[in-house]
Amino acid sequence: MHNSIEGFSVMGGLRRKTWHGIVADLWDVECADYAGGHYLARDPRLFILLDHSGTGRPLVRQSPRESGAWQDRALTPLSYIPAHMDLWLDISNVSTLRHLDLHFDADIIAQRLSEDIDRDRLDTPRLLFSDERILALSRLIAADIASDTPLHDLYGDGLALSLLIDVLQVTKTPARKRGGLTQVQLRRAEDFITTHCTRTIRLQELAALTGLSASHFSHSFKVSTGMAPQDWQIAARIDRAKHLLQKSGQPLAEISTDVGFSDQAHFTRAFRRHTGTTPGKWRKARQ
Repeated sequence: MHNSIEGFSVMGGLRRKTWHGIVADLWDVECADYAGGHYLARDPRLFILLDHSGTGRPLVRQSPRESGAWQDRALTPLSYIPAHMDLWLDISNVSTLRHLDLHFDADIIAQRLSEDIDRDRLDTPRLLFSDERILALSRLIAADIASDTPLHDLYGDGLALSLLIDVLQVTKTPARKRGGLTQVQLRRAEDFITTHCTRTIRLQELAALTGLSASHFSHSFKVSTGMAPQDWQIAARIDRAKHLLQKSGQPLAEISTDVGFSDQAHFTRAFRRHTGTTPGKWRKARQ
């Protein structure tokens, strides 16, 4: 994300939670007499105004030339900003501000949901609106991030994913009678996933290999393998990690990075799910 801002002083430091394809930042800031600036992000994001104090309100604009509109924590606390969209924020007579920023990778979210996301919804800004259900989920996410004893990662991940489903109005594709992939299609998909398992693989890449839509491919792949494409990729990473655990003396942190996990903790959780034990214990048992 590219920011050019002034007049903000962060209180208590940035508090952040990262889930698969989602990053949530909780900010508590003090504002100078004037604060604001220009924001531009490569991923879509939600800006949720949770609270502010003072006699003023943030002024939100899509260009420096337009008059803009006021953001109010009670009436218009929510804004959805598509990827690569410029946004200007001007704040006067506001002393403190609390907001939640939710960034997400649309391809990963579509892959996780096994559903196509409407491109029109992804690319259309929704500035300064209110929705009680979305706001309630936002408050729960913020409370978990701020807590000294946060709950299990699946709690925040589920809340954030539910919020995005609501904002983007992702509906379940009606079930259709579809068979599995042909042998050629399945081999292409499996070989591609195995070869590129250490990087993020977009569902659209796999669908293009088979000449199917993303949702059709996802369904047919699961029919053929019993696994979703993303689960097959995780399994391929675990297989690669097992080879490194047996054949190399690399530290676990290096192996987790080499096979495509964001950190060692994520690697350990995935490895335990697939094998029933941790990477360290698995390696020790085979030495």
